[in-house]
Amino acid sequence: MNLNATILGQTISFILFVWFCMKYVWHPFISIIEKRQKEISDNLVSATHAKTESERANAEALLCLRQARVKAQEIIKQANKCKMQIINEAKHEAEEEQSRILSQAREQIIYERKRVTDELRKQSSKLVIEGAEKIIEHSINEVIDIDLLNNIINTLSYED
Repeated sequence: MNLNATILGQTISFILFVWFCMKYVWHPFISIIEKRQKEISDNLVSATHAKTESERANAEALLCLRQARVKAQEIIKQANKCKMQIINEAKHEAEEEQSRILSQAREQIIYERKRVTDELRKQSSKLVIEGAEKIIEHSINEVIDIDLLNNIINTLSYED
């Protein structure tokens, strides 16, 4: 075989192969590559956009968190003020109730003391009268019994 004919045949078959590839294979490969490049660039843009959106959302979340903390502190301060007000009102009411109960107890003690004193006076006067009657009865008979007097004295001393 002739070297020129072989090279010429190989050149023609290479040209036909390149023409066939350019006509039927090259455009689909290029379109697939371009499509894939476009998808990759779109995904990179989306990722960048998502990253900036995420940073913005994190910043907003931090801001909301700070605002919530400030509001929570305000609510706690208000609750403490309310608690102190309720405690002071309860103390005041308790002091008023204590004063009222103490005054009632003092009045009751005074009343009971007067009642007991009156009762003791009645009982002692009754005992004195009974003793006097017994002495008078015996003195009428002109016989005074010492034991009887001692008995009366002991009775009076035990009653006190």
